[in-house]
Amino acid sequence: MIVFDHLAVSAATLEVGIDHVDRALGHRMGPGGQHAQMGTHNRLSGLGRSEYLEVIAIDSDAPPPGRPRWFDLDRRSGPPRIGNWIVRTDDLDALLRRYPEAGIPITFTRGAYRWRMAVPDDGILPYDGCFPALIEWLSPPPVFADEGLRLIALTLQHPEADALAGILSELLDDPRVGVEPGPTRITAAIDTPRGLRTLT
Repeated sequence: MIVFDHLAVSAATLEVGIDHVDRALGHRMGPGGQHAQMGTHNRLSGLGRSEYLEVIAIDSDAPPPGRPRWFDLDRRSGPPRIGNWIVRTDDLDALLRRYPEAGIPITFTRGAYRWRMAVPDDGILPYDGCFPALIEWLSPPPVFADEGLRLIALTLQHPEADALAGILSELLDDPRVGVEPGPTRITAAIDTPRGLRTLT
């Protein structure tokens, strides 16, 4: 089973990222927590009950992790943006045998949640982050209150669109995910209580 799990908006600070989502969707992000192993923290909101949106940033109060942070956060610059998307698998090791470039598995714990995620040694996922991060939940994944947000379409724009599309067609069967040629960019069309909105 390989399915869409969540989107990650990277930002200079959580506050800047939260404001970015608020302006785009008219939605204020929910609570989150810290990732001590990566020196980051986040805020989460559901896209329905089992998919979600994450705002993530370097935690300035946390000690440096001693390795490159995930989601290429060490090189992040400019305004907030969707930097990555994440798919869920029930067999991370098998998937990494097919896609070793996705990284090495690392186990994380935060509160009641426990999961494994593939993280590249340099923190940079293939295709400049347009290749999805791979996650395997070891605990039940988060369940969210339904606030009327739904992912309608996810567009991955990349100069090597044909190669990326070929890989994704083997990895994931989700008609919402599309690939287009162009400068690297991830765009999400999200239905909200205020109508269809675009988040980049």
